[in-house]
Amino acid sequence: MTNMATQVARDLSAAYPEAVKPSKLAHVVIRTPRFEASKAWWSTVLDAQPSYENAQLSFMTYDDEHHRIGIINMPDLRDQDMANAGPEHIAFTYAELGALLATYRRLEAQGIAPFWTINHGPTISMYYRDPDGTKVELQYDVFDVEGVERFFASGAYEENFMGIVFDPEAMIAAYEAGTPLDQITRRPTLPEGMTPWDMHRD
Repeated sequence: MTNMATQVARDLSAAYPEAVKPSKLAHVVIRTPRFEASKAWWSTVLDAQPSYENAQLSFMTYDDEHHRIGIINMPDLRDQDMANAGPEHIAFTYAELGALLATYRRLEAQGIAPFWTINHGPTISMYYRDPDGTKVELQYDVFDVEGVERFFASGAYEENFMGIVFDPEAMIAAYEAGTPLDQITRRPTLPEGMTPWDMHRD
């Protein structure tokens, strides 16, 4: 006897009467003329492994997603021109401050250093550049969603929309000394006479 699946009509309008939000941001794909260098950099920074790879592309993952980063080999591309519109940076979040600091230490030992380390207030952030100059933010969330809302409502972001630059080695020392996390992550006020743009690094 042949098994036949029962066919049931579906009504999309009834099932989804309102706009539907995506369930997640799945991956980022980049084009590069520096294929091998780019693969090595992203693999090192994210501790990612290829889920599929050939001479033209590499899909890399660091969790249960089939790929988080896609890298396309395009050797004839020109370098990025920051005068043109496009994405500003890509950000990855670490669940714990210690994980972010340990990642900084691991990458520093391999010659990969951030060009900007800043306490934005809602995040502790370290900015890097991949071999093509793409900016990559590694961050730790200081607050939950409600905490961020309180931070914005307090006027702190209006006062300083950029943040305060910090020394990662000093932060590591405070972390390892057992300083409470709320003290380590609390954003200081702007030094007298400085503006938020004085905290910017590019």
